[in-house]
Amino acid sequence: MQTRPLGTTGPQVSALGLGCMGMSALYGTADRAESIATIHAALEAGVTLLDTGDFYGMGHNEMLIGEALRSAPAARREQALTSVKFGALRGPDGEWGGVDGRPAAVKNFAAYSLQRLGVDHIDVYRIARIDPGVPIEETVGAIVELVEKGYVRHIGLSEVGADTIRRAAATAPVVDLQIEYSLISRSLEQSILPTTRELGISITAYGVLSRGLISGHYTRDRQLAANDFRSHSPRFQGENLDHNLDLVESLRKIAEQKGVSVAQIAIAWVLSRGEDIVPLIGARTRERLTESLGALDVTLDDADLAAIESAVPADAAAGDRYAPAQMSTLDSER
Repeated sequence: MQTRPLGTTGPQVSALGLGCMGMSALYGTADRAESIATIHAALEAGVTLLDTGDFYGMGHNEMLIGEALRSAPAARREQALTSVKFGALRGPDGEWGGVDGRPAAVKNFAAYSLQRLGVDHIDVYRIARIDPGVPIEETVGAIVELVEKGYVRHIGLSEVGADTIRRAAATAPVVDLQIEYSLISRSLEQSILPTTRELGISITAYGVLSRGLISGHYTRDRQLAANDFRSHSPRFQGENLDHNLDLVESLRKIAEQKGVSVAQIAIAWVLSRGEDIVPLIGARTRERLTESLGALDVTLDDADLAAIESAVPADAAAGDRYAPAQMSTLDSER
């Protein structure tokens, strides 16, 4: 598989990473056996970057990845790189309790993640959202201590704006920023992407299919479970959904002309944005994984990119990418 550098000081990783969140939380029921089989299939295909968060399913996702790694062939297990987000607080009923970025909490979160994953180090460690009560310098400083002791290899960031990126990078080398990026979520192009490129920081892009909205598989009449994130996401509601699915149909025409799926052309578009961007695919099944990996074989020329831009212009989406309460937690552009 093609590889891309993770920042100027980080490792080479596969051109596509696997975001494992949906195997544990926020998108309805997932099949454990199929989830593990999908992780195994991804590793077999050459995917090296596995992304998770310690709060996905309150630790379930890390334990799932740990189980998949233990049962994978040694050669595949050794190629796997773990990217972990921390800091989000959860209650027993799943309620959200804010973010904790205090140094002591950072080390505590890391200790539990190492145990659940069954690894002796985490390859990229990052706070999921900044703690407004703790300077980013203190949070990053705590990760530096973990790096010095060998528990973490590299420092990352998640959903932060240009100023925070600069402050964090002035504290210690940062290899990567994880942030949502897709055809219909392009706000990072304004000031975040120029900043990361100036500083030699890569992007791991999540939500490249906008939680399935621009996958080509989502339908207007789909019924969502109460615990599905999309049941209260603005882009999946009423007229917003109708508008956004109309955009997908415009994209479908371009995909059909190239003989590829909508999902493949949407992922290929993110891949085309630069060698410093690594899309995370959120496949929960081997079937969807195979489709997503097919994006690596899609070549978009200038005419294709112009047609895509015309079909789905920047800021064309209807609705914010999160509900108001979650939007208020973002330090990055909306």
